[in-house]
Amino acid sequence: MVDVLLGLQWGDEGKGKIVDYFAGKYDIIARFQGGPNAGHTLYVNNQKVVLHTIPSGVFHSNTLNLIGNGVVLDPVTFRKECEKITELGIDLKKNLFIAEKTHIIVPTHRALDKASELAKGQEKIGSTLKGIGPAYMDKTGRNGLRVGDVLHPDFEQAYAKLKTKHLQLLSNYDFSEDISEWEKEFFEAVEFLRQMNIVSGEYWLNEHLKAGKKVLAEGAQGSMLDVDFGTYPFVTSSNTISAGVCTGLGIAPKWISEVIGVTKAYCTRVGSGPFPTELENTTGEALRQAGHEFGATTGRPRRCGWIDLVALDYTCMLSGVTQLVMTKSDVLDAFDTVEACTAYEINGKQTKEMPYQLNGLSIKPVVESFPGWSTPTAASNTYNTLPPEMKKFLSFVESYLGIPVKYVSNGPGRDQILEK
Repeated sequence: MVDVLLGLQWGDEGKGKIVDYFAGKYDIIARFQGGPNAGHTLYVNNQKVVLHTIPSGVFHSNTLNLIGNGVVLDPVTFRKECEKITELGIDLKKNLFIAEKTHIIVPTHRALDKASELAKGQEKIGSTLKGIGPAYMDKTGRNGLRVGDVLHPDFEQAYAKLKTKHLQLLSNYDFSEDISEWEKEFFEAVEFLRQMNIVSGEYWLNEHLKAGKKVLAEGAQGSMLDVDFGTYPFVTSSNTISAGVCTGLGIAPKWISEVIGVTKAYCTRVGSGPFPTELENTTGEALRQAGHEFGATTGRPRRCGWIDLVALDYTCMLSGVTQLVMTKSDVLDAFDTVEACTAYEINGKQTKEMPYQLNGLSIKPVVESFPGWSTPTAASNTYNTLPPEMKKFLSFVESYLGIPVKYVSNGPGRDQILEK
């Protein structure tokens, strides 16, 4: 049995904490897509830990963790992340496994990412410049290197061949940065990677499923960044919806059971791209400050706005979401009035459907207003003791989407999650 947990907005929904909360109920946590642009924040022994590639179940002693073939892995980032986790007393040789078909990010991928984004000028898509897009391009272009390749004696020759191709592409850009130090660090990290548990991910996972193990598939980024269904071209390079689980892990659809969708009580977005409910005013800034909305991976300030139920309904539909987790509900404590977008007004007409292309459209969000609550949600230790006004807001969200909000996160602590 496989349950799926994914973000329903533009990322940064707080998935790491939620996976960490659920992890104890599962035998295996498996990342199925994305790369080190993910930033899943956990608090372990009151210490903040940000995971970029490693699944969020790594701090549970009885849970195995798999980096699936749908992920792209930067050996340098991965090594640094492993060292930080090891310092916290975790033996990754025992609980972390990497699918051999996982593609590798090489230094020239990062160079291409940076050169390409700089060349776009005002049309930048907001890349994190970590080489993820170019790595996925090589994957689909059938030029990529995979984790299993590091075990072969001809790896350096294969690397040199790929580097030559990338240097030819870089010659088309005004890019003169010296990447020799990147390469030195890369090959040191590759040697580290060779010591890890590299497995045939699809066979490894299917054998565990046949043995009756429970698996939680962990998504990265958010559904509105899906390469097919997101706000293209301001999207990531992988399928972030539940359909990506099967190809990203090598399992059949029959294994999937619950699809748990994570949404903030409001909306945020990092980088460029359309954002219908964005508040470019003091309210937006108040949301940013109250929610500490700065990227876990990039440090960039996030754009903020009210919850977008049109977009949320769309992403719930795409992934077949069966239950919802609402995070950062306590951030709304700071507001006398809370709003939710229930429709888009485009050229004088209202719609509850996601348009073909949001970019370039003049969209006026149609909003429903709700009274704020004077009682801090963080003071509640059960769902039923949440402020009545908060429960009214939650009920409206449930009614609009037709999906239960089964969990509410009412603070950053690991234990600050209320089950309905």
